[in-house]
Amino acid sequence: MPNSRTLTVELGPRSYPIVIGRGLLGSNFDLAGYVRGKDCLVVTNDTVAPLYLPAVLEMLGSKDVDSISLPDGEAFKTVKTVEAILDKLVDNGANRDTTLIALGGGVVGDITGFAAACYMRGVDFIQVPTTLLAQVDSSVGGKTGVNHLKGKNLIGAFHQPRLVLIDTDTLNRLPDRELKAGLAEVIKHGAITDAEFFAWLEDNIEALITRDPKALAHAIQRSCEIKAEVVADDEREAGRRALLNFGHTFGHAIERSQGYGEWLHGEAVAAGMVMAAKLSKTDPNDIERLCGLIERAGLPIAAPATATADMLAAMRMDKKVHDKQMRFVLLGSLGAAYVTSDYDEQLLDRILEAAD
Repeated sequence: MPNSRTLTVELGPRSYPIVIGRGLLGSNFDLAGYVRGKDCLVVTNDTVAPLYLPAVLEMLGSKDVDSISLPDGEAFKTVKTVEAILDKLVDNGANRDTTLIALGGGVVGDITGFAAACYMRGVDFIQVPTTLLAQVDSSVGGKTGVNHLKGKNLIGAFHQPRLVLIDTDTLNRLPDRELKAGLAEVIKHGAITDAEFFAWLEDNIEALITRDPKALAHAIQRSCEIKAEVVADDEREAGRRALLNFGHTFGHAIERSQGYGEWLHGEAVAAGMVMAAKLSKTDPNDIERLCGLIERAGLPIAAPATATADMLAAMRMDKKVHDKQMRFVLLGSLGAAYVTSDYDEQLLDRILEAAD
């Protein structure tokens, strides 16, 4: 395929390609070739469906296709929404050879993947992410799930997709706020494992904000390369994969405390990365560079005013907690993150109190 690049998430029999390129939605890609059975269900939302559903249906012309459109937003990332997908599958008489296709952002991808993991104990699904955040992060790695009132992504399963299809042209229609939220996860990838990529982001952040196609293509590809390599090394987050949660312990607490959807996930992660960096034993210059890049990306570097007790309650439900001991992803230096339960509790209190 012209103007596309294929990466592979190496997981033995669960390995799958990530195809990145322009103009892939439509007749330029054999999506039907990745649907092993005859039946498939496209899951999308009310915002994305008018933009891209006709093109995806055209790509699946040789299959028996149905679709379901969900309400848009993090507030609908719930068990009830998953039930709506499962009801649709049961009503259609879907069997184990059906394929679910997630067309949308991270919320659609997480919900669809979880429904696929649950239905008949697991059916195929394909990720077609249409937001920057989903393209660089949530569509890759097989983490699926929904939120609980007391915590982010507490209900879910690991279930790898058959394919991740990234058409970068979808970013042309993405609202500015959503694009900037996606940049938080791009910055995270550089901060945790690739100092050279982080420096490249410092030099090219304005090009990314103005949607320069070449800059976006590089940022998406490098982010996917980093995540694919980490996931291949630690599929179920027994060790190294936890590094991908840099900023997320604080970020998820921000999302919960504000009400899901008030702060976009990437916005919360951005402020969370700054909080995690301040908790780290790293060079103050690294913290300054991280804050500077996040701010230049148009993202928040401070958490919203909230109660310390609320933040702590949410953080104690974080999936990295072991034996009731909170663990954090911290920076040794830019490009070198680590997971630890050895942190300064008084410093943590001061960081949280600063958000009150």
